[in-house]
Amino acid sequence: MWKENKTVNATEHRNLERYARQIVFPEMGEAGQRALQSASVTLIGCGALGSVIANLIVRAGVGRLVIADRDFVELNNLQRQNLYDETHVARNLPKAIAATERLRIINSEVEVVPHVVDINPSNIESLVIGADLVLDGNDNFEVRYLINDICVKLSIPWVYAAVIGSSGMTATIVPGETACLRCLFPHMPAPGTVPTCETAGILGPVVQVIASIAVTEGIKLLTGKGRLNRGLIAVDVWDHTYEQFESAGLRPQCPSCGLGQFEYLNAESGSRTASLCGRNAVQISVPDAGPLDLAGTARRLEAAGEVSVNEYLLLLKVEGFEITLFPDARAIIKGTGDEALARTLYAKYVGM
Repeated sequence: MWKENKTVNATEHRNLERYARQIVFPEMGEAGQRALQSASVTLIGCGALGSVIANLIVRAGVGRLVIADRDFVELNNLQRQNLYDETHVARNLPKAIAATERLRIINSEVEVVPHVVDINPSNIESLVIGADLVLDGNDNFEVRYLINDICVKLSIPWVYAAVIGSSGMTATIVPGETACLRCLFPHMPAPGTVPTCETAGILGPVVQVIASIAVTEGIKLLTGKGRLNRGLIAVDVWDHTYEQFESAGLRPQCPSCGLGQFEYLNAESGSRTASLCGRNAVQISVPDAGPLDLAGTARRLEAAGEVSVNEYLLLLKVEGFEITLFPDARAIIKGTGDEALARTLYAKYVGM
């Protein structure tokens, strides 16, 4: 657990009033609530699923929440990402920062720690180490396999979640006890073989449903109460279907949990380019890049196009594209899905 149990005092009793309706639920009780308040959770991704997950787990009273997300808030997020509003769009805030602002207002007792980062093999361990639980709020298969590797390696339970169109699925993974993600899906889908947000869209209600199931599983794990989902749950809110698929359990030849071969975690570096779901945008990462001076870069780019900057990011509008730069030298190039063109624009305006 993130922090040691302390002697109960009057202040702690008052703080429990917030959770009165949760505590009276027989399966939770005061002991379950105190277990939540002593727990630390890492959330990877704070977009559609992640924002709902963060909202629910903070309202439930987890002690500490670490949020890691690479993106910033845009207008088209507001249809389904319930922590954000138009003021966050106007301020060009990274999602991790905007989410933290809201969550601290929702429940000031919870320690919320934001990280505006691209998740890759070099930083994921530092984000999850010490966590009692990892929750999946991202939209990237490669990152999910990376989460699986680090959680299996460190024996941290995690909850997989995914949504597309009107459907979604979730699985609860307890290393050493249940099938891991690579037991369920041995191979990452090849590019172009699965629908994306851009091609299939996404309905807000299915995000709420899958996130709610995932957080419920997380609460069970943190409190040690209730029957866990030991297979795969699939829901389609448009067709009114709810299915549970039993898992065959751990596979002895699974590269991750069976053989201890953490192929995604042991990669030399993360992807240098990645197309972003539903965005007509490409992310450019520069491994081992030094910190970027956003203010100095903004002054240099003023002659090139329209520039705005804050302490979290720099936005350059030029040639019909939007280039968003972060302090870690990462960039999101909006207006193209062509990775080669995105790299050219990065080299032209930022340098590579």
